[in-house]
Amino acid sequence: MAEVLVLYYSQGGTTAEMAEFVARGIEDVDGMQARIRTVPHVSTVAEAKESDIPAEGPPYASLQDLEECDGLIIGSPTHFGNMAAALKYFIDSTGPLWMSKALVNKPAAVFTATASMHGGQESTLLSMMLPLMHQGMIMVGLPYSEQALMQTSSGGSPYGASRLTSDQVSLQLTEDEKTLCKALGKRVATIAKSIKPII
Repeated sequence: MAEVLVLYYSQGGTTAEMAEFVARGIEDVDGMQARIRTVPHVSTVAEAKESDIPAEGPPYASLQDLEECDGLIIGSPTHFGNMAAALKYFIDSTGPLWMSKALVNKPAAVFTATASMHGGQESTLLSMMLPLMHQGMIMVGLPYSEQALMQTSSGGSPYGASRLTSDQVSLQLTEDEKTLCKALGKRVATIAKSIKPII
């Protein structure tokens, strides 16, 4: 089976929940499978590392995961309009893949969650796209043919799936947000499947 890597960082579980719905969308495509990976927290002490095996949840990503994938979808909470430092730290380690051109022509997409309506969802999505474009990946967004994108009043963007959470109350993923997460996964998987022979 061909695989799409769902790579995310999540502090409180909201981005992780989105990753599960993205993975469901990937696996709605015949012959496609999701590989879910996360990244460790970063330390305030430079170069301090966590254990190579997380205590719970999916395994930590390796460069080999990226080499082996047929498509990539990355997700992060929004931190001041940008991706979380932990995800950026991992992405900064992918220089060898850039040198070997391992990610060129693979489809890629992004997703995010914010605690406020105007908390920087779109700038975070755009910032996550930049290193993927440098890697030569084919960026995939959400077209307005997705009805949920036209009717959502919380998360959702043509740049990728997004989610509105809250620091004050527990907000569940809305049906539109779930639909858009799955649509993003399905779209990347469909494109990865169609171009796999030429990669």
